Amino acid sequence: MAEEKEGAAAEAIIADIQKKITDAFEVFDHECNKTVDVREIGTIIRSLGCCPSESELHDMLAEVEEEEPTGYIRLEKFLPMMTKVLMERRYRPIPEDVLLRAFEVLDVNKCGHLTKEELVKYMTEEGEPFTQEEMEEMLSAAVDPETNTVRYRDYITMMVVDEN
Repeated sequence: MAEEKEGAAAEAIIADIQKKITDAFEVFDHECNKTVDVREIGTIIRSLGCCPSESELHDMLAEVEEEEPTGYIRLEKFLPMMTKVLMERRYRPIPEDVLLRAFEVLDVNKCGHLTKEELVKYMTEEGEPFTQEEMEEMLSAAVDPETNTVRYRDYITMMVVDEN
């Protein structure tokens, strides 16, 4: 009896996760044929609360692409892969305290902000560099237009994904 209830609860959780995945997928299924442009997959995955690196995203795409890539991803291939990712809680967002420590390391003057120029330098020259488009998108959200600085505590609050 208890095992049946647990099984039913697990099935309900999986069904809920699959509905979220399908709903997110369908937002980008413009032709209503259960396919999306491969370039939209990163947006779909991130909308589901996952934050894979570009390399991890590339690996995920390789898993769901057709043998002969068409430029489109089918829901029937995406759904099982993404269900597994969400069930295993992979690619979780970086916690707020870790982000804060990272910004504090970059803030050599310990003044609570970075200049726009400092941020651009770090984000384009270190680690996995941002593209021009990514940089512009980040700056539009991060930079205070009056001071031309990034108050990183405020920016982190905006960036953090609510886990609930």
